[in-house]
Amino acid sequence: MTARPFRADHVGSFLRPKALLEARAAFKAGTIDKAALRLAEDAAIADVVKMQEDLGFKGVTDGEFRRTFFHTDFLLQLDGVDEAGGTQVHFHRHDGHELEYAPPVMTITGPLRHARDIQRADFEYLASCATQTPKVTIPSPTMLHFRGGREAIDAGAYPDLDQFYEDLSAAYRAEIASLADARCRYLQLDDTNLAYLCDDTQRENARRRGMDPDDLPRLYAKVINDSIRDRPADMTVCVHLCRGNYRSSWAAEGGYEPVAEVLLNELAVDGYFLEYDDARSGDFAPLRFLPKGKRVVLGLVTTKLGELEDPASIKGRIDDAAKFAPLDQLALSPQCGFSSTVHGNEVSFAQQSAKLQLVMDVAQDVWGEV
Repeated sequence: MTARPFRADHVGSFLRPKALLEARAAFKAGTIDKAALRLAEDAAIADVVKMQEDLGFKGVTDGEFRRTFFHTDFLLQLDGVDEAGGTQVHFHRHDGHELEYAPPVMTITGPLRHARDIQRADFEYLASCATQTPKVTIPSPTMLHFRGGREAIDAGAYPDLDQFYEDLSAAYRAEIASLADARCRYLQLDDTNLAYLCDDTQRENARRRGMDPDDLPRLYAKVINDSIRDRPADMTVCVHLCRGNYRSSWAAEGGYEPVAEVLLNELAVDGYFLEYDDARSGDFAPLRFLPKGKRVVLGLVTTKLGELEDPASIKGRIDDAAKFAPLDQLALSPQCGFSSTVHGNEVSFAQQSAKLQLVMDVAQDVWGEV
């Protein structure tokens, strides 16, 4: 098992600094051009890389500072993909209130093709700033299927969904080959859909879209495996499961049991970033399916609330997880990013840093390394 994912790791997105938000607003208003916006992004990324390295993280990201949403900015750069409004979702909050939000839904309007490099230039800039391992985060290929289903895929372009899955995987293989050529060796696929399949309401919604939620985990494992199958032997690929992360709210609940056996055994990735920051993620029993040679990063530190967790409590929960999977195959991170969308979660920059420091300190205490 490689050192990646690291004992102390993180999902990847960070709160956008004020100067970057102002630059994005100026670009939208037409008062600065794309080149000026990129310079502002470059400066913010250099700062966030330094923040991560100063805290001691061995894997660093660009904070997803060039994106509005964790998925759309990437997926819309594939030929054949368009955006068609959103599907209304009730997001839940810790205070018991709900937040109505319509996440963008991707539609397939023509043959899927990888016509250009998507992340390469961004990765190369990140690598130029980093002294530690640069990690690229991209949406899972399943994000082009689950939310829309058959109705979101043009029947003229794809009368046969098998061809859609083949083209989707081929597009991802081309992007991963581009990143590999640029010397990217740490890649993360962000996937909400496998986690949504743990939620009874989301499973029923999938049925209404003509999908069988019991069949989807195996289908999605095949799509992801086909997408990453040609990666270099020394490239670590992880998947992050998320139940929704919009302004400190979430869309799905439920433990990993419905997907765990396929997720941990049939998905050919090296590691898993799993949410475990509160009761909505269930217990640790699904970790019993973890095979040798893979690592689970326990997302025990929440990014949704600013209050800092008790280190002793975090260590106790790691001990609980180690009853189902070997401690040597576990690691620690926040449960999700701090800003999966440009809006950010309801935590401060100081709280963000304190939570990252907590991850570092606990990992050092538990494993003697980060």
